[in-house]
Amino acid sequence: MSLLDVRGLRVSYEGVDAVRGLDFTLDAGETLALVGESGCGKSTTALALLRLLPDNARLGGQALFEGRDLLQLSPRHMRQLQGNALGMVFQEPLSSLNPVLTLGEQLTETLLTHTDLTRRQAAKRAEELFGLVQLPRPRAHLGEYPQHLSGGQRQRVMIAMAVACQPRLLIADEPTTALDVCVQAQILALLDRLRRELRMGLLLITHDLGVVAQQADHVIIMHDGQALERRSNAELFSAARHPYTQGLLNASLGRDHGQHYLASRLPEIQVTRTPGQPNAYSVSSTRYLPGHAPRPASQDTPPLLQVDNLSLGYGARDVLSGLSFDIGKRETVGLVGESGCGKSTLSKALLGLLKPRQGHIAFGGRDIATFSATEQLTWRGQLQMIFQDPYAALNPRHSIDTLLDRVQRLHGQSDARLRRRAREDMLDAVGLARNSLDRLPHQFSGGQRQRIGIARALIVRPKLVICDEPVSALDVSTQAQILNLLVELREAFDLSYLFISHDLSVVRYFSDRVLVMHDAHIVEQATPHRLWQDPQHRYTQRLLAAIPGHRQPSIPLSSSLSFAVAC
Repeated sequence: MSLLDVRGLRVSYEGVDAVRGLDFTLDAGETLALVGESGCGKSTTALALLRLLPDNARLGGQALFEGRDLLQLSPRHMRQLQGNALGMVFQEPLSSLNPVLTLGEQLTETLLTHTDLTRRQAAKRAEELFGLVQLPRPRAHLGEYPQHLSGGQRQRVMIAMAVACQPRLLIADEPTTALDVCVQAQILALLDRLRRELRMGLLLITHDLGVVAQQADHVIIMHDGQALERRSNAELFSAARHPYTQGLLNASLGRDHGQHYLASRLPEIQVTRTPGQPNAYSVSSTRYLPGHAPRPASQDTPPLLQVDNLSLGYGARDVLSGLSFDIGKRETVGLVGESGCGKSTLSKALLGLLKPRQGHIAFGGRDIATFSATEQLTWRGQLQMIFQDPYAALNPRHSIDTLLDRVQRLHGQSDARLRRRAREDMLDAVGLARNSLDRLPHQFSGGQRQRIGIARALIVRPKLVICDEPVSALDVSTQAQILNLLVELREAFDLSYLFISHDLSVVRYFSDRVLVMHDAHIVEQATPHRLWQDPQHRYTQRLLAAIPGHRQPSIPLSSSLSFAVAC
């Protein structure tokens, strides 16, 4: 008997189907990956298994866990299973942990609720669990609060809480999406070790095909609430059958890819329903020719941005130490490094939000420290930022029209008619309909919100844009669309980019040069080709070795293939 046997799982909200007739099995000690684009039903499936969906969700089918149907259990019996037999690791640990309770209090509360341990025994077990997940100072961390830890450490705490009662099934929903590549490798290795040692079944939800290639025994490809393909790991990456799966593999930047934006654009996947046939679709994978011929960075003009011997710290601790680099006109410079190495601090310093201890930042040949108040406003219009989470960066109460108009007025654009025309033109440029101006941020998908974030950054026509993890939370297909868009906009608006990312495969594709940061220093600078072929610094070598997955073969896909899915 399988550990988990899901038969015909259905989830709907007020008549709208989110999961439609999903079937799969998961054995003890096995890792099964659910893969698909945002909105395909992956997370809804996980929450349905744990009975954590809102009251307006309607469930159907069966989810047999050790022979018992999870969908039919009473709330009391379900709570018992949730604490002992079923565990969950959520994508964003900071929003899942209580900020006003210490980590020790939260973990011991879990143990006291679901075991017969005394408070003293629970505290001892909590310390042991923190050691199990390899937190550096287990006892000290018990007295700390979530906000005191790094993202990777918080995720380790979430894993400790999830496995505290030794569950037989662990569900991990995008557990490494926002983590740098080294921490990601550690978390994945930890989950795999716990799976083997505890003989857990692991249901891994992800959009990262590199993670899937490295971790999963079997894979289910989902789209529109349905399973399109279930294969073993080896079969999926060597002989995928479904056109949608083939499109995902082609759009994914694998570990050893050699693609670069100057040579080609990434293929984009389009899935459309067949009119009159509710379960029939067509899939196309289109590799677009550049709308503007890509041009290399300008080599015969002075740099747009120059950073010379920049140092910055808090108290006695250096966060940036002796950084020197430049960014040329129409150049894209990638910035990589683990969490806490100083990437975000550097971007704040470049924006003038932090004052350095020593060194200089020159923009257009002038030290930004010498700018007057009026000159600072002009300069900030020439240096803009695209954030990692557009939903958090956009005011949910304002329409897109208001959000863009505020930026225009702040930077002195006084003619209302010209501002309106510029907003409409900008939506055209980022691939959104003009009637989007009247809508609110929550009415858009994640990829559309990132396009709005890009429009807001470009509405004042900057010269340099800092891109802070702009595609890290996006699925493979949407990521390809946004990267293609950024390339097109670079050529159309003569932009330079500082591209911050923990995804080294994306940096390799998108950058002209790459800066590697470690422990407050830039330890290596090189072109992507040289860096991947001959990394000089030991830390760079470690970063490249930590990239998940393996080489994914390019699978030819015709311009349009049709398929049908039976309910």
